[in-house]
Amino acid sequence: MSRPFSNPSGSPDRYSAKKMLKPVNFVCIAPQAQRVFLVGDFNDWHPEAAPMKKQFDGAWTAQVQLNHGHHHYCFLVDGHPTLDPRAQGIARNEKNEKVSLLAVS
Repeated sequence: MSRPFSNPSGSPDRYSAKKMLKPVNFVCIAPQAQRVFLVGDFNDWHPEAAPMKKQFDGAWTAQVQLNHGHHHYCFLVDGHPTLDPRAQGIARNEKNEKVSLLAVS
């Protein structure tokens, strides 16, 4: 008997939700900022991996493809870590610093 959601070889379906990427939009309201970056566990906290684009209204935006699960992140506003007030929660990173929390499903 075959298992649901598996391919003929019996291995798990390669299109499972856990492996699919979902586009996630991030918005940072920082009209006075000169530079804003999005850093998180999804880009190894690299300070320049995800530059955000300034919009005409002063908001900064970025879209990132994320896997299913929980992700920790924050904004670097002119070099200063800044929590996202729109985050789904607050967590702590490995340095015990507060970071924003996002659940992708």
